[in-house]
Amino acid sequence: MGLILVLGLGMVLVIEGLVFALAPSRLEDLLKLMNQIPVETRRLIGLAAVTLGAVLVSWAISAGAM
Repeated sequence: MGLILVLGLGMVLVIEGLVFALAPSRLEDLLKLMNQIPVETRRLIGLAAVTLGAVLVSWAISAGAM
């Protein structure tokens, strides 16, 4: 289980790092856009992302990926 968490964290860091490295000016535009979205909507988007991520990890584990 710990290996899966480390793998997932590593993947997140790679993807986040790519955004900072390849498109830092677009990141500023994205932050301005997110500032216009209401807090509750951002919270719902975050909860949906967490739920989808958990489902995908669960599916991968049950499919025998780890």
